[in-house]
Amino acid sequence: MDVIENFSKRLNEILDHYGLSASAFADLINVQRSSISHVISGRNKPSLDFILKLNSACPDINLYWLLNGKGSITAQPSPAPIEISEQIPQTKISANPQPCNNSQPKRVERIVVFYNDGTFESYSDSNFSKN
Repeated sequence: MDVIENFSKRLNEILDHYGLSASAFADLINVQRSSISHVISGRNKPSLDFILKLNSACPDINLYWLLNGKGSITAQPSPAPIEISEQIPQTKISANPQPCNNSQPKRVERIVVFYNDGTFESYSDSNFSKN
C-alpha cells in the first residue's frame, strides 16, 4: 500500500471515530466536500492546509498517527502542567547586582513568546529600550 491509501484509510477511521459522513466532516473542518471525497478515493494527496484544518478542528486526533499511522488515533493526554514556582527557587535580588568574576554582565539578546494557538513572537535586542 502506498502513503495515499494509508492516509485515506486513516481518514475513514476518523469519520468512524466521530460517526460523521464525509460531507459532515468536510463542514466540520471547513473544506470543500469534494476535497474529502478526493482524498478518501486517493485521487488527491491531502494538502498541508487540509491537515492543519483537520488538526485544528479535531485536536484530540493524534497528528503523528494521522501522518504516519503509528500510535493510537487519539492523542495521549498531556501531563499536568508544572507550576513554575515549584521549579525556580526564590532568591533575593540585590539592588546593586555585581557581575560574577569581574566578567561582563549578561544581557538579553532575544525573547520568544509562545501562544497557545501555536504562534509565537520573537523580540531581539534591537527591540529593547535602554533605561
